Amino acid sequence: MSEEKSYYMTEEGLQKLEDELKYLKTEKRQEVVERIKIARGFGDLSENSEYDAAKDEQAFVESRISQVENMIRNAEIIESDSSDSDEVALGKSVTFQELPDGDEETYTIVGSAEADPFEGKISNDSPMAKSLLGHVVGEKVTVATPGGEINVKIVSVE
Repeated sequence: MSEEKSYYMTEEGLQKLEDELKYLKTEKRQEVVERIKIARGFGDLSENSEYDAAKDEQAFVESRISQVENMIRNAEIIESDSSDSDEVALGKSVTFQELPDGDEETYTIVGSAEADPFEGKISNDSPMAKSLLGHVVGEKVTVATPGGEINVKIVSVE
């Protein structure tokens, strides 16, 4: 069997996953079981759309529980202070400017499990993060994106 994938995340990201797992196991699972019980009361299961929908949701919830348990089991906590303070690394926030005269943008580079671009967290597997990792403040970096290459300058790393 192949090796399990490691999921890089911050302590905060791990805590969110643990909270989600607790919710799924204690509350959501029970809600779905209740929906199935109610739907069974509607009679013939072969033409019961409420029952089918509840069973589909149950399968989704069980799949998500399995996925979250796997992510927690294979979590690797990011230690952001383990590298040079000016170097872009996992767990650090990087501010860069698109060249020649774009606005500055700031993102925290996290593992794929907790990536959320709307919260300013990008996955270490994203084209932007892959291009920036290992570079230092002041460097100009070319980033290959699906829309074409862009050039950025690293302004700061925290």
